[in-house]
Amino acid sequence: MKYRKLTGQSPAVSEIGMGTWQLGSNSGWKDLSDKESIELVREALELGVNFFDTAPNYGLGSSEERLGKALEKTDRSQVVINTKFGHTDFGSLNYDAGYIRESLEGSLRRLRTEYVDSLILHNPPHAILDGRQSEHYEILEKLKEEGKIRAYGASLDTYEEMKLFMETTGGEVVEAFFNILHQDTARAFEIAKEKEMGIIVKIPLDSGWLTGKYDANSTFQGIRERWSREDIATRARLVSQLNELIGKDRDLSQTALSFCLAYDAVSTVIPGSISTAQLRKNVEDANVHLPDRLKMDLENFYESEVKKLNLPW
Repeated sequence: MKYRKLTGQSPAVSEIGMGTWQLGSNSGWKDLSDKESIELVREALELGVNFFDTAPNYGLGSSEERLGKALEKTDRSQVVINTKFGHTDFGSLNYDAGYIRESLEGSLRRLRTEYVDSLILHNPPHAILDGRQSEHYEILEKLKEEGKIRAYGASLDTYEEMKLFMETTGGEVVEAFFNILHQDTARAFEIAKEKEMGIIVKIPLDSGWLTGKYDANSTFQGIRERWSREDIATRARLVSQLNELIGKDRDLSQTALSFCLAYDAVSTVIPGSISTAQLRKNVEDANVHLPDRLKMDLENFYESEVKKLNLPW
């Protein structure tokens, strides 16, 4: 495992982190038991993973609870935990600045820790991103002073959101929606480097499409029901084109992860693994170098074939 800088206050983080939505009961994925969830986290630790991303709404708090149990006997100073604010543990949205402390205290209790390495605004309304107008950042700075958080940031989906947040706040972390089929946020990577902000890449496998396991005939349940039949046909066509572009000797999911890691602004990538086999493959894939020529080809593919489609997430 290789490690990269996230923030000045945290240890270097593993290039492959662990997204923990799937650890929550009733997550909409294959439901993992308490025992399976804890074993998956501990397997990740053995493989060198030290970055864990969670949120209060993942499994209505159960993801944080299970992660807390799994990490309880580890050296806390060597584990990096990112949680969020805005989506509550009882299923509603609450971005009120006055709720930040209460939300964080609940997360700390469930995670069985005295601090989190980063607390990020969970896809907040656009108005909150402007640090010149929002009262949220004064509270977050206070929580830093108290030692309850080491850094703060935001989970964002577009270049414009990232640019506004990075240029008007003291945030040190952005969780960016970025993958081969969604490259808009990459336009903000240079700003992040200039400001020495960590980038966590979310949804690197495009909710499973960049694993190659879906096609035009695939059907979906839960949150993935958001895709219309037209959306599914479009993505299936793009995946077919990508497979032709990368060639038969390359694995699509491996290419997708190595593409994200080919950007030096990126600190860590957080695919969601629901089995130890997936987890091991993701870790192994991180060690495969992406040739510069292929990186350019994938960027050109996005510009010429994908960008105009405005794909829904």
